[in-house]
Amino acid sequence: MVNVSAKPMSVRRAVAVGKIRLQRETLAVISKDEIAKGNVFATARIAGIQAAKQTGHLIPLCHTLPLSEVKIDIIAARDGAEVTCTARTVAQTGVEMEALVGVAVALLTIYDMCKAVDKKMHIADVRLVEKTKA
Repeated sequence: MVNVSAKPMSVRRAVAVGKIRLQRETLAVISKDEIAKGNVFATARIAGIQAAKQTGHLIPLCHTLPLSEVKIDIIAARDGAEVTCTARTVAQTGVEMEALVGVAVALLTIYDMCKAVDKKMHIADVRLVEKTKA
C-alpha cells in the first residue's frame, strides 16, 4: 500500500460508468418487475453501494476510505442499461476504485438476477469518466 500520510486531506469525487446489453424481452420483464429474484435495478443499486463501501477489502492494496456519498444511477435503454456510480470522500487519496467497484458489482448483480431469462447478456465499457480533487 502506498504511504499517503504526508498528503493533505482533500475533497475527492470520482464517476465511473458501465453498460450491460440485454435483450428487449428481458428489459420488458425487468420493467414489469417480473424477475423471479425481485426488483433488479433496486437490488443492483444497493449491491453497488455496498460494494463501493467494501473496496478496501476487495482490492488488496487499496486504502479503506470514509465515503461521504456513493450514488448508483441506472438508466434503461432499448438495448440494455447504463450504470453510473458517483463516489465522494474527504481523504488523502482518490475514490476511483470505489466508483469502479460500485459500477462493476451493480452490473454483475443485474447479470445474476437476469441470467435465467437472458443468455445473451454482455457487460461492457466499465470505465472512469471523471475524477476531481479540491
